[in-house]
Parts: sequence; structure tokens; C-alpha cells
Amino acid sequence: MNPILQLESVTRKFGGLTALDEVSFQINPGEIVGLIGPNGAGKTTLVNLVTAVYGVTRGRIFFDGQRIDGLKSHEISRKGIARTFQIVQPFPKMTVCENVAAGALFAGGAKSVNEAKEQALEHLHFVGLADLASHSAAALTLANRKRLELAKSLAMKPKLLLLDEVNAGLTNVEINKALALIRSLAERGITILIIEHLMKVVLALCSRVVVLHHGQLIAEGAATDVVRNPRVIEAYLGAHFVNQRQKEN
Repeated sequence: MNPILQLESVTRKFGGLTALDEVSFQINPGEIVGLIGPNGAGKTTLVNLVTAVYGVTRGRIFFDGQRIDGLKSHEISRKGIARTFQIVQPFPKMTVCENVAAGALFAGGAKSVNEAKEQALEHLHFVGLADLASHSAAALTLANRKRLELAKSLAMKPKLLLLDEVNAGLTNVEINKALALIRSLAERGITILIIEHLMKVVLALCSRVVVLHHGQLIAEGAATDVVRNPRVIEAYLGAHFVNQRQKEN
């Protein structure tokens, strides 16, 4: 099976700071892969490189067998990569439906505004926001803003979806609903890379995990193996997590 996303020795420097240092890994079609590590490890920088918010300093990025580093953000999105943002910022003066329709027009192939709105309503129904379609996006709760982010991403018809802290700030009930929604996305055939701090989410969702620390890849593999890796425990998880896992098992 050919990977849908492949990073080869990807490095990004900001002046004298190396945010990512020779990072290489791949994601296969249909996988849900977790990207974890302490704050400042380079996780969001990696997503920003894949989506061309920043350019790579060195290295190569391939999507669906084609090299994409060097392309512009709109070119990458139209190839089938969508993302959510850690800080959710919908278009505040637009309705919920209009926010999603913008994604359908921008990268989802909609040929008219009416077609884009029809597609938007389908995506809003999927994420559970159809009843709020005519409401102002600025009036949504945090949980519903995160659902709106997913709907906007789906409107772009992605093959690969990059989720950045989609569960941050949510209650346990809201997190469980988000987990079910993410699983439903995977069942649609969308490959997912998720940045996540909540290890219960990572263990519940991810077949594989990639771990960054100080911009370097320090571990990669099955989630159950990675959480036992001494380097990951020392750099990120800590002894408390290990003790808690032992009590649960």
C-alpha cells in the first residue's frame, strides 16, 4: 500500500530556532494517526508545513505520490488536504451555513452558491448542526464551533484531514460525541492525523502514534507500544500516567 502522506527529513527553521528537525514518517490510507508531544514540540508547525502555511527549510513532503512542498495553500487544499485549527475562528459575520458553503466553493468543487449551500446543509446534518444553519457562527458554543470546523473541512471533500486539538476545552460528554464523529469520518474513508493531548482519546482512536519532542521524532508505532516507550514517558507522559495505566490494567 502506497502512503497517502509521506514526510522525508522535513526540517523547518525560524532564524536560529529549529522547530522541526529531520522528521520522517508516513501515513497510509484509512489510518487514524495520533501526533503527540509536549507544548512546543513542533506538532502544529508540522501541520502548517503540510498545508503550506510555512515552507520547509529542508526535506520533502509527498501527498498521494506527488510532491507538495513548494505548493501554495489553496493548491494543497484542492488536492484533498483539509485541516482544523487549534483556535477556532469561524467567519463571525456569516451564518453557520455560509461558513461551510465557503469551504465547498473554495475547494469542494461546488459550481454555484446554491450548490455550495446544499452541500453545506448535508455536512451540517452530519455533524449535528443542521438546526443552527441560519444562526450566526459567532453565537455558537465552543463545542459547536468545533463541529462547525469539521463541517467546513468536510465541505472541502478531503482525502486527508488534519485535526489540531479538536477536543481542547470540551467536557467529557462533548469529547465522547467528538470521538464518535471522528470515527464516522474514518468510516467515510477519510485518513486522519490528529494532534491530541488527551491520551484517552489517542488510545481510543489511533492505530498508530507519532511522538515529537524538541522538533525531533522520538517514537513511532502502535499506541499501546508508544505509551510504554521510556523516552516518551520521560519527555511527555510522566510517571503519573504510567502508574494510572497500571492501576487500570
